[in-house]
Amino acid sequence: MVSNILDENKAELSLLLKGAEKVGKIAESEALEADQNKTVSKNVIDAMKEARLSKLLLPKKYGEPQVNLREYSQIIRTVGKYNTSAAWLTFLYSIHNSLVAFMTKEGAEEVMNQGGLIADIFAPIGKVEKDGDGFRITGKYSFVSGILYSDWVSLAVKLKLDSEEPELCMLTLPISVVQIVENWDTLGLRGTGSNQVIVDNVYVPKHHLIRLTHADRTGRPPQGYDKDYPLYDVPFFSSFCVGFPMVALGGAERLLQEFKNRTENRVRMGGNSAKDSRHQGVLAELTIKYYESEGLLDKYITLLENYEMGKEDKRGEFAAIRSKITKNVTDIAVKVLLTLGGFSMFKGDPIEMFVRDLLAVCTHRSNLYEDSVEAFGKTQFGFDVSING
Repeated sequence: MVSNILDENKAELSLLLKGAEKVGKIAESEALEADQNKTVSKNVIDAMKEARLSKLLLPKKYGEPQVNLREYSQIIRTVGKYNTSAAWLTFLYSIHNSLVAFMTKEGAEEVMNQGGLIADIFAPIGKVEKDGDGFRITGKYSFVSGILYSDWVSLAVKLKLDSEEPELCMLTLPISVVQIVENWDTLGLRGTGSNQVIVDNVYVPKHHLIRLTHADRTGRPPQGYDKDYPLYDVPFFSSFCVGFPMVALGGAERLLQEFKNRTENRVRMGGNSAKDSRHQGVLAELTIKYYESEGLLDKYITLLENYEMGKEDKRGEFAAIRSKITKNVTDIAVKVLLTLGGFSMFKGDPIEMFVRDLLAVCTHRSNLYEDSVEAFGKTQFGFDVSING
């Protein structure tokens, strides 16, 4: 019986990985177009939906894959080998859709039955006030990845609920009641379409409220707890941010492949680059840095798998590990570009595009190296830190 279950799980993972490869290849073939349009195409989104990649982390009670975090890493990194923006969206759509696991039953069923994609933003920029049993929200939210193809958007606010201390919460709205401002024009990750959303005195019913502070401190949903669900019994933000280093490692793997292939075929005035010990050394150095980053991701996932809520606060440690991985990856990207030289910086060259995208990954607030390392250092000496993730 156990053997049959394992075989079924392997078969399902194989299908998901094939779907991830298809999504990645479509995105790669359209990379220049996405860069110009500042969003991936509907072809990429349709392939993602067809492969069920947006539903990877939905609870199994909804009939979805509910992969574990190691399987999740394989899938995100597979997409990332082909296109960073597509991997970013595969990660964020799947992790955003998992928000239903922290909604009330009524809210979760409404969103699930509609079946669409969810975008979100965690910066509590908007103003909110009570209106009967619900709330009214007003504000401008930037960096809302994937909003152009989403049916829902969850927006962060600060609310006083059970105590005098304001909680970080999410209010989930249908796209029909928000205004989208297409202002995404950046150095990298241009295909993510991370545009601005404006809401003006929009009513949100109470069952569309998600209590993020409560989820982060307890690891539990308001109802429907399942001990086998990988995003329960862990700090919400630390588990939510697990995909960022996965996206980065997928891109780094591709850059190392590109570096090796181009070095083997590159002829310089002094001879073939592949015979140059300097280039051999660079590849060795960068490969070791990549292995180090893989080990750090394994450590991150292991910490989540063995986490005990209510004991030592490890949010600073999670942040430091995550940011060290993305820093390593940007170091790899820059070294590849500088070593290969001028022919790699032409607009639309895979090296040029991956380098820009991976630098953009590192600028996300959850991956800022100095902030994260400082937070980890403080927690080691027992100081409280203000950091999400």
